[in-house]
Amino acid sequence: MTAIKRLAVLGSTGSVGEQTLAVAAAHPERYAVAALAAGRRVEKLAEQVRRFRPRVVSVADAAGADELRSRLAGDVPCEIAFGAAGLDAVATADADLVVAALVGAAGLRPTLAAIRAGRDIALANKEVLVMAGALVRREVAAHGVTLLPVDSEHSAIFQALAGADRAAIAKLILTASGGPFRTWSEERIARATVEEALRHPNWDMGPKITIDSATLMNKGLEVIEARWLFDVGPERVEVVVHPQSIVHSLVEFCDTSVIAQLGLPDMRVPIAVALAHPDRLPLDVPRLDLAAVGRLDFETPDTKRFPCLELAYRALRGDEAAPAVLNAANEISVEAFLAGGMPFPGIAAANQAVLDAFERTEAGGALRDLDDVIAADAWARARTREWLAAEAGEGGRS
Repeated sequence: MTAIKRLAVLGSTGSVGEQTLAVAAAHPERYAVAALAAGRRVEKLAEQVRRFRPRVVSVADAAGADELRSRLAGDVPCEIAFGAAGLDAVATADADLVVAALVGAAGLRPTLAAIRAGRDIALANKEVLVMAGALVRREVAAHGVTLLPVDSEHSAIFQALAGADRAAIAKLILTASGGPFRTWSEERIARATVEEALRHPNWDMGPKITIDSATLMNKGLEVIEARWLFDVGPERVEVVVHPQSIVHSLVEFCDTSVIAQLGLPDMRVPIAVALAHPDRLPLDVPRLDLAAVGRLDFETPDTKRFPCLELAYRALRGDEAAPAVLNAANEISVEAFLAGGMPFPGIAAANQAVLDAFERTEAGGALRDLDDVIAADAWARARTREWLAAEAGEGGRS
């Protein structure tokens, strides 16, 4: 009989977090939920606590903790924490696997805490490796934990590499849907609204990652993540646009063989791969019918219309802190776009301006510790806000 695996979920009320809990709920004989961390969706978290009865839960702030206590009214005995300390409490709870599903830079510190506590990690929070790939890899090795990818593209590569000699890898090929603007002209993209950018053609994701898909920054971040997950140089990570999102990624080997992982776009599949590793879970999800799909198309990404992808490669080839700077700039610029503060092309323009400034004045070698990462992140956020304020003062860019 398979032992029950105890899960801690960082970001339980987000898209990946909710789907993780759905997979766990479908297999109660295999999984128990030990700890949950959410942000400000306290009502949703209260529902999860009642259903899964974790021992430790966390919310964004003290007000949220008070609201959660009121909503639970003592029905479920659990420790309720908040803020950075609360995230750390969930990350280091008595669990076998920590699902890192927070969005953005907020996930780095608790994920490192989980690694240092000896917890295996199912990583959906790509910014963890984008910001501090070398540091995270050192900690993973030092503490002997397993790092399992949850992103569909990296899960596909992980599955294609099963049993393979890593020295035989010639190239990793990440597929991109192309987002909602794949067929749009530069002129039309320049006029894109927030609502249009949030209409992803294939995947159901949160707003930040959906905007990143529209700019292709999401794919750029995945290139950086792949470099650290699979220990390959940027020259061996390629991106190809595949609008059907059926082939989730591919591995080319030194003998020219190419192995791909296919399936309908459903995040429950890569989540289940990470939760069950090295086993497989039966899932009640739609099955791939290749005859019904009919055709699979592939295109070279257009970095003129979508310059964020090339910015990611540039950051990866540069100073060790450059990806953290680019990630921070992108988080702030996406926030500004979602708030209606600038046109869609402003995201890439802000990201490039901040990366340019970093390369001119701030590049300084290796990241020694978490403080270095935080400093690079803070510098980039401040610089991006300054750039956005200056652009707004000039009437913005077209």
